[in-house]
Amino acid sequence: MARRLRPVGLDFAETAPLRLVFAREMAAPPEAVFRALAEDVPGWTEWFSAVRFARPTADGTGREIRLKGGTRFQETVLAADAPEVYAYRVDVTNAPGAHALLEEWRLTPDGTGTRVQWTFAADGGAPFRLALTLGRAGLGRAFRGAVTALDRRLAATHA
Repeated sequence: MARRLRPVGLDFAETAPLRLVFAREMAAPPEAVFRALAEDVPGWTEWFSAVRFARPTADGTGREIRLKGGTRFQETVLAADAPEVYAYRVDVTNAPGAHALLEEWRLTPDGTGTRVQWTFAADGGAPFRLALTLGRAGLGRAFRGAVTALDRRLAATHA
């Protein structure tokens, strides 16, 4: 059953009761990474293995995402500040126990490449928070795999 979550702002990335933060370096420059994140939403299915369906909505100010396993999200893009930050909050989901969710992708130049930092900010009931805490390693693996796949994809398209 889909349920509406509490709307949160960008500050939730810093103030959420549960924050999972992951970082990794990429060879691609920040501008290319930002374009892949913000301007090619359907392309997420090509490099983020957990994402089965992705499309922009509301003239690009929203997103519809479906994950492997059946979890669905309707999201609002809160920041698309090229090439530094791309952030969105989840407005509606079928994920049980969630009260508020926000994801922030922060891109920083790193030599000729990019340092990508992904913050997964969440609030929910105790079982939800516990599940995310226990799932931290899996989310970290998913992030690392996605960034590696995106880096390969960007290198292939710019070769």
